Amino acid sequence: MSNPNPLALIVGVGSGLSASLARKFAAAGMRVALAARNVGKLDALAKETRAALHSCDVSDPRQVEALFTAIDAPELVVFNPSYRVRGPFLQLDPLEVHKTLVVTAYGGYLVAQAALKRMVPAGRGALFFTGASASVKGYAESAPFAMGKFALRGLAQSLAREFGPKNIHVAHFVIDGGIGKSSDPRAASRGQDGMLDPDAIAETYTAIYRQHRSAWAFEVDLRPWLEKF
Repeated sequence: MSNPNPLALIVGVGSGLSASLARKFAAAGMRVALAARNVGKLDALAKETRAALHSCDVSDPRQVEALFTAIDAPELVVFNPSYRVRGPFLQLDPLEVHKTLVVTAYGGYLVAQAALKRMVPAGRGALFFTGASASVKGYAESAPFAMGKFALRGLAQSLAREFGPKNIHVAHFVIDGGIGKSSDPRAASRGQDGMLDPDAIAETYTAIYRQHRSAWAFEVDLRPWLEKF
């Protein structure tokens, strides 16, 4: 039996895609929980979506476990955190590279493990990972970001194969392009619909969540119609 009042947990919430996801899930009748390192900036969004706020650093196992202990078992978990450092490879700061991998890849592992511990006994759930262009191609002077996103994609693939047969839908989203509303200053130089609208991305996440298990999608590429790939 499906849950009539499912909980959606969004981890790594900011003002862009995560905010659009929160609004879309709330509009669909889901309860929403928002987790971020700095929750003070989320007060308005929480009020708008009637979401519960939780402070959580995804690189800290104790904080991740505390987050999942504080909430009901979620039916949908979206992992959005990422961190990046750019620059010529020979000049990269090892500590910044380490932070990139810990937040993007290790954080994904911690959140996924905590989520799946709750979903497996329930016999259902959905676990979504937000990727990027760097999930499938490493750009020059962006090696750490590619390392983190490639690892996250590999994690998602492995989990989909292990937990799909347990009725848990694991999906990875390649966001191939800049995210922003038409009011974003960058949009003017990219032409009409030259950037991904976060509300449109959120519609796709919602559609994937609603898929029947006889036709689950694992990976979805989203990009503006003008984007080269």
